[in-house]
Amino acid sequence: MSPTWRRFRDAFRRHPMAIVGGVILVVMIVVAVFAPWLGTIDPEAVSPIKRLKPPSPAHWFGTDMLGRDVYSRVVYGARISLIVGLAVAMLSTLLGIVIGLVTGYIRWLDPIVMRVMDGLMSIPSVLLAIALMALTKASVGNVIVAITLAEVPRVVRLVRSLVLTLREQAYVEAATAAGTTLPRILMRHILPNIVAPLLVQGTYVCGSAMITEAILSFIGAGTPPNIPSWGNIMAEGRSLVQIASYLLLFPGICLSLTVLAVNLLGDGMRDALDPRLARRM
Repeated sequence: MSPTWRRFRDAFRRHPMAIVGGVILVVMIVVAVFAPWLGTIDPEAVSPIKRLKPPSPAHWFGTDMLGRDVYSRVVYGARISLIVGLAVAMLSTLLGIVIGLVTGYIRWLDPIVMRVMDGLMSIPSVLLAIALMALTKASVGNVIVAITLAEVPRVVRLVRSLVLTLREQAYVEAATAAGTTLPRILMRHILPNIVAPLLVQGTYVCGSAMITEAILSFIGAGTPPNIPSWGNIMAEGRSLVQIASYLLLFPGICLSLTVLAVNLLGDGMRDALDPRLARRM
C-alpha cells in the first residue's frame, strides 16, 4: 500500500464522521442515478383530487398543492443539487487553477487580476449569482455558470497564495535557471504540489454551490419551476408551511444531509492530505 493511501486510511480511521459523510454522499449519488426506478410516481403527474395529502403509505412524503408526489420530486431533486454542486466545483477549480497559476507566477499580471478578483469577492456570492441570473433566463446551465463565476475568485486566491510560496522554492529556481519553459514549470513543478489543497477546497465549493442553488430556486431565480429541485419544492411550500410543513421538511433534510456529508468528507480529506496534520497526529 502506498504512503498516500495509508495516510488516507489512517486519517479516516481517526475521523469516523468523515466515513459517515462519505456513506451519506454515496447514498445520495445512488438515489440521483437511480431516480427513475426509486421514484414511485411521475414527479410531474398532476392530480388535483390528491392535492395537499399528508404523508401516507400511498405518498410517503405527501403531495403538493397540484397533487404531485413529493417523494418522487425529492428523489429527482437530488439530481439537480448534485449536478450543480459537482459541476460548479469542477469548473471553478479548473478556472481557478488557470488564473491562479498565471497570476501567481507572472508578477506584473498579479496586481491587475487580483484587483478584479477582490472586486468580485466584495459582492456576496449569493447576490452576485442573483444578479447574473437576472441577466439570463432560468435554466440549470445558467445556474451553474452564475454560481461558478461567484466561486472562482475564492479558488483563484487559494491557488495564487500557494503559487507565491512555491515559486520561491529551490527546485523551482533551479528549473528556471536551467532554462525550463514557463508552461513546463507550472505543470510539472507547481501544479502537482497544489492538488491536495484544491481537492479539499473543491468539497467546500460543492457544498456551497448546492446551498446557493437552493436559495436561487427558493426565490424564483434558479431552475425553472417545472424542474423538480429541492429549492423549488421548498419555494412552493413556503406559503403553506402552517398546513403542509412536510413540503419544507423533507427537501430541507435532504439538502442539509448532503451538504453536511460533503463538508465532513472534506474535513477527512484535509487531514489525510495535509502532512503537517498527519505528523501532529
